[in-house]
Formats: sequence, structure tokens, C-alpha cells
Amino acid sequence: MPDDSGALRARQRTGTGIGLLLVLVLGAALLIALPGDDGPDDDACRALTVGSWKADDGLTAEFARYGDDAGRTDDWTGGDGTHSVRLPDGRVLWLFSDTYLGRVHGPPNPHGESYAWRDAGTPLVRNSAVLMRDGRLEATLPAPLFADPAPDQWRWPVAARVEPRSPGSSEQVVRVLLWVRTAGQSPWIYGVPTATEVATLSLPGLRLESITEVLDQRPVADPSRRVLFGTTLVEEDGWTYVFGGDDGRPAARPVSHAYAARVPKGALADPAAWQYWSGSAWVPRARPRPVLGDGQRKGVGSAFTVVRDGGTYVLFTMAAGAKGLTTVASYWACSPAGPWHGPAGEFSPPLPQGQVAAYNPQAHPVLSGEGRLVLSYDVNWLEMTGAAAQLSRNVSLYRPRFVSLRLAAAR
Repeated sequence: MPDDSGALRARQRTGTGIGLLLVLVLGAALLIALPGDDGPDDDACRALTVGSWKADDGLTAEFARYGDDAGRTDDWTGGDGTHSVRLPDGRVLWLFSDTYLGRVHGPPNPHGESYAWRDAGTPLVRNSAVLMRDGRLEATLPAPLFADPAPDQWRWPVAARVEPRSPGSSEQVVRVLLWVRTAGQSPWIYGVPTATEVATLSLPGLRLESITEVLDQRPVADPSRRVLFGTTLVEEDGWTYVFGGDDGRPAARPVSHAYAARVPKGALADPAAWQYWSGSAWVPRARPRPVLGDGQRKGVGSAFTVVRDGGTYVLFTMAAGAKGLTTVASYWACSPAGPWHGPAGEFSPPLPQGQVAAYNPQAHPVLSGEGRLVLSYDVNWLEMTGAAAQLSRNVSLYRPRFVSLRLAAAR
């Protein structure tokens, strides 16, 4: 087992590149409305936690089937930062951060192991998008979908939403929240938080029309205090609520803080329309205040997800401390701004063998319903040294896995 310091370093990682392992940063939360199990009282806020869960082998297998297809040479074969959005024509757009493209070879690998594998020089891009129709993955969009904004900078897509082109418009577009990171030195070797952007994609063609910066964090001198938004998007009462997180420093702050903002429906790409929770009110252009996190036992990896069941909001994140390598914990609140109660409702989803870790739990409203919540989690090699080689030696490691769970009253 790794020591606690190694565990805390791993929990801060959320992407894989050449020479990079995990950065538990991505991620993205989604606020969704789930049908409750208690009939007419669904609108009441009540303490909720994980009642039951099971592995969703069918969804996990679909991503393995698509990634292992040896007939393709330039499509998705593995990635992390898993997010999804349903398009008006019924297709599902899956968004990923660091992504491997290229051909996958069937087993055995060059080491004689029974794993599908890829060449060590296989291309890796900072983001990608894959289309699903009727539960079957069918195509990868030209990648990267979002080009690097400048040298030594990159974009990671997080939550996405179909919304009116402008408030009141009948035309719809896809808005994708983007996290901009800049190459940095230790302890920011996995990227310095830089800005939150919103991309606009046309419908139905998914052509990139524009990218707008909504929150520049470069003026914040301490990178551990910079906040990137996009971990959740939900339309409710004419507003889109957006969650975000900071990175924190592993030695001083083992868990990160969660933040909240809101935007009028149809105005995600308008920086002037954003309002941030100040600790007492929603205000424009303010330094946001945390809605969750004490920096020690309570808080989030900045990759977390939130769902809404009736009047209750439930947040899922990797647990604090060494358990954060394997265990998902939950919190609940009666509003996006809190107060948040927990952590509770912990569970440990299946992991493959080896020095691996789970991260970035994400809810998928496009696949959820009838009280059942579909949650994905990403998997990556735990140790930084040789990570890229391990992910090519066994391509199944660096792909999303899925569970289905049901919420129940907390005791």
C-alpha cells in the first residue's frame, strides 16, 4: 500500500499525458433531477445517502468494445475526465480530457500478457469527443476538439449543456465548460489553474463556433486559491447552477473546497451574466467563497459531481486521505450553497489489479432514471514513473467504469 503522502499527491491528479499520471482535478459535477422513491414528498429536503449500488458492466464493456476496435486508426482508445450530454436528436455526446488516439492491438502484449495494447508512440491529445447512438458508441469527432489556447497551455472540457443560443431564443446550441491550465513547476507539475471558458458548438453539426473566457484566475497570486468552474450545470427556475473547485496543496490542504455560481438560462457564454456565491448572496464579479470544505476531513477533490433528488442535493467525491484512492463519499444539502452535511455513504467501486487509483466520479443524467443514478469513475496508474508505459501495456486501465446506485434516507 502507498504511504499517505503518496496517496494525497495522487488525489490531486486528474489527467494523463506523456510523463504525467493522475491529476485529481477534473472532473466535473452534474446537477440532475432524479425521480424520488417516496411519492408526493419528493420536493421536501431530506437527508440522503447511498442506499445501494452495483457495477454497471454493460456500460463499462461498451467503452472497452469501442476502444479495442482494431479496425480504426484515429479514434478514441482511452481517456479520462468523463462527461456526457444528450443532444436534441437523441445522440449522446461524451467529452474527455487527456485522450489516447490510434490503433489498439489484440492480446497478447509484447510482454506475453493477455492484455490489448498500444504502441508507446501512440498520439495523446488534451481533449476529445465521442458520439453514442442508442447506447452504442459510433464515432470520434476530429481531435482535439478544443485547440490549445497558447503555448504550454491546454483545455480540458468538463460539464456541458444544451441551451438556447441566448435567453429566450428558440435556437439551441451546446455549451461546454472548459478548464484552462498552464504548464508549471512543482508542486504544479500537472498544470496551474488559469481560467474557465465556455465553448459554443452548433447543432446538429457540432461545429465549434466560439470560445469565451468567463473567469480569468491569473490575477489570483496563489494558484491553490484559484477556482475553476464547470463541475456541474443544471437548469432550474430559469437559472443554470455551476459548481467549481480549487486544487489546494497536498501537504497543507488534503482536500479541496467546492464553490457555486449561477447564470440565467441561455447566458452561459456571457461573462457579465455570471453570479457567484459570496458566502451570503449571489453577486457578480466577486471573489467566490467556498460552499463546502474545511481543508482536512470535509471537502472535495476538485473532480466531484452533484445530483438533485426532490429538494435534496447530493454530492459525490473521492474520500479524504488515503481512502481517496479507492472510495467515493457523499454529502447532502438543501440548496447548492449549503450547508452541506457529511461525509457519509462511502462505497468502493471495482478496480482492476495493479497500482491503480479511482478518481473523478461523475453523474450521467442522460443514462439515469426511475430512481437509478449512473455514475462513472476514471482509473489511472498510481505511480508517476512509467505511467504512460503501463497504460499502453494494458489499454483497459485508462478508461471510464460505471456503477448504478440508488439513494436512500440517511440514518
